[in-house]
Amino acid sequence: MDRTAPMSSPLLDGAADVEAAAASLADRLLARLAPFARIAYNYRWSWDPEARDLFQVIDPQRWELCNGNPIRLLTETSSAALQRAEDDPELIGRAEAALSRLTAELSRSPMASRATPRNPVAFLCAEFGIHRSLPIYAGGLGVLAGDILKEASDRALPMVGVGLLYREGYFLQRVDQSGYQHEYWRPVDPQRLPAALVTGEDGDPITVRVPLRGREVVVQVWRVEVGRTPLYLLDAERPENGRVDRWITGRLYVADRAIRLAQYALLGIGSLRALRAMGIDPCIVHLNEGHGALAPLELARTEMLSGHDRSTAFALARERTVFTTHTPVAAGNEGYEVSEIESVLGDFPAQVGLEAGGFLQLGRTQPDNPHEPFVMTPLGIKMSRFANGVSRRHGEVARQMWRPLFPERPADTVPISHVTNGVHLPTWMAGPMRRLLDRHLGDGWVERAADPTTWAAVERIPDAELWEVRNRQRTTLVELARDRTVANRLDRNDPREYVEAALRGLDDDALTIGFARRLATYKRLYLLYREPQRIVEVLDGATRPVQFLVAGKAHPSDEEGKHSPQGLFELRRNQAAAERVSFLDNYDLAIALQLVAGCDLWVNLPRPPLEASGTSGIKAALNGGLNLSILDGWWAEGCDLTNGWGLPGEVTFDDSVQDQRDGAVFFDVLQNEVVPLFYDRGPDGVPHGWIAMVKRSLMTIGPQFCATRMLMDYVDDAYDLR
Repeated sequence: MDRTAPMSSPLLDGAADVEAAAASLADRLLARLAPFARIAYNYRWSWDPEARDLFQVIDPQRWELCNGNPIRLLTETSSAALQRAEDDPELIGRAEAALSRLTAELSRSPMASRATPRNPVAFLCAEFGIHRSLPIYAGGLGVLAGDILKEASDRALPMVGVGLLYREGYFLQRVDQSGYQHEYWRPVDPQRLPAALVTGEDGDPITVRVPLRGREVVVQVWRVEVGRTPLYLLDAERPENGRVDRWITGRLYVADRAIRLAQYALLGIGSLRALRAMGIDPCIVHLNEGHGALAPLELARTEMLSGHDRSTAFALARERTVFTTHTPVAAGNEGYEVSEIESVLGDFPAQVGLEAGGFLQLGRTQPDNPHEPFVMTPLGIKMSRFANGVSRRHGEVARQMWRPLFPERPADTVPISHVTNGVHLPTWMAGPMRRLLDRHLGDGWVERAADPTTWAAVERIPDAELWEVRNRQRTTLVELARDRTVANRLDRNDPREYVEAALRGLDDDALTIGFARRLATYKRLYLLYREPQRIVEVLDGATRPVQFLVAGKAHPSDEEGKHSPQGLFELRRNQAAAERVSFLDNYDLAIALQLVAGCDLWVNLPRPPLEASGTSGIKAALNGGLNLSILDGWWAEGCDLTNGWGLPGEVTFDDSVQDQRDGAVFFDVLQNEVVPLFYDRGPDGVPHGWIAMVKRSLMTIGPQFCATRMLMDYVDDAYDLR
């Protein structure tokens, strides 16, 4: 039933629907396995250190085949495996304890603030990286969004996430023998996800209508539990919609521009209508990038329906809106022609009291230039009371980039601040490192992670203990990389000698270097192989072995990015490269967790100043890895040269000169500083100088770049909740 509920209506937020789905699953399981069903319907297990492997141990092989989806595992696992689980008193006890922790977590009082369950912070994003089993993420934007929802849960901040349920998710990657990327998609069945369709008092799905392309597109809402934080996903797969309209929620970042614009409209307009239909009226609407920038206009439309004039309605909408820009790259600030806007949005501008010309001006840096495309980022900045970049340097770049919106202001007074990204520590810290710090930092240290004094005890951890943890995490990674590399090479029909090279070459004890990220051209993967003799010199070290693990996906429309791994593949003619360089296909959250946990050195080589933040290096640091990266994004404020290595971040307008310089400096530092320090071992076999730098990295990066600090910056500075 289509509803636009007044705020005095009952709260029909889907919580009861999730409970009913969990109860239904429990009824189909053996009696003592009922706790597993209830745990499965809340992703809190995925960052509970005592529950992360709870489902996997039931049937490890099936767990991988199910892509880590607990609902599928419990419904697809053999009856024999389920019976073994029920007969395992230790496993049943762990499940019961995990359910008790989840229940206690959900029953905590919310953070003292003006945000409430009925009036929460609404966090809008086109993608969310919660877990690999929910494939509605592409890269760093979504992973950051997932970390914010998890941290909001940990801090008991009333927040809801709103995104789209992509019925085919994001693409899966296959790389051919030449190193060129191919894509394929698999359907996502929400009935087999930890999700429940939100229904009304009559038991029918709650639906809302969004005007798009001259039609009313009907969307329903799914609820996913992320700890205490609900994630609502809009879904156009409804019988009222035609095939093309159902495709709006088909794929993340679909190639068709009109469909993509319709996705953004669905996110911006539909999210507020869906929340209102459920009885939720957000106190703050946080736009995580420009995709949902139509949301404040929908807020204004609602205010006008309540009797406010347009000027007052717009002011009230701005007062409730926070906007975060994530990229200074042109592709992240896509522009649309007038005809495209008119075709997709139809009469929506009129619904907010604007003529077509006035509406288009909101998306332009030069409002009176009729030839300038409409861009969501200017709309987001103009319609928000607080705008921010995602690192200190990115804030500076964004102020300069969007200064035309404020022509009367000097660049340093443009009202765009920064909140530097952080990462969700319980998600990204591997088990061995977490247990080590649990022993040495005291009870409740994770809750105090943003306090630098919490980390002071790292200095007193015996070097041998920290080194042993690093060795364990590296060994786990290398075993995974060895297996996946052999499987990838067999799948590509590579020569047998090349397949077996990975078995011989990848070494549990070798200095392991990671480069894993979106394969956009500005990330400059090619600096690793631009001068092949440099990387071969590093790889040829018999007594000081070095190995590179590389992973990443390019956008399906980015041909240059899709070709970028080919230079690495050409290195395989060299025996050392064949043995010690591995490209891991189909980069996802599961591979990312292993890479950041096990790599000794994390490398990031973006062309400055195009790295807004980046967070993978933070995750590596939390696991005892060190960074060797360009001083851009978060690393420009995180590096103090005692906690890692910083490469020049100055802007050079001749790209080839910059590439030549940065590539040379990277390999100079790697060969002359990094490798010698790693292999400088004491009589006890421990690289004490290396471990001293690891400790500095943990102590400086841990408090400054955890999601706790980031979220509280938003709460106090952007949301102004307290």
